[in-house]
Amino acid sequence: MASGGSSAPIPSSRPRERLGAVRDALVQLHKQVIESERIPYERTHGRIATSGEFLRLVLHDAWFAWLHPLSELIVAIDQALAEDEPVTESAAAAFVERTRALLTHGGPAFGPRYREVLQRDPAVLVAHGKVIGRLATVH
Repeated sequence: MASGGSSAPIPSSRPRERLGAVRDALVQLHKQVIESERIPYERTHGRIATSGEFLRLVLHDAWFAWLHPLSELIVAIDQALAEDEPVTESAAAAFVERTRALLTHGGPAFGPRYREVLQRDPAVLVAHGKVIGRLATVH
């Protein structure tokens, strides 16, 4: 009796929870990549004085433009999670594929720079591994 009513929310909440875990791992990856890119930026252009200036650079400077696809993916997941409608298995799977494609191929702007940062910075590699691990939990 009660199980019939309680079983309906489980399929809708589980994809949301799993997608939320992917999103959280992506946010940590994004943070690590940005921090990693700060080092060569400052070597080239000088010290960034404030966090506000750093945010402005991340949003608008060509140096960081290659990161926009990762930022946009996080925003798209945030929007899906904010919807009143449940996150379906197929929607979660589509985000998994989009994430996997970005992190493995990434296109001409993102891919080469991302691979270079992965090779340069162990913290980024660890964060990348966490995202990949989370992708395996979403079907």
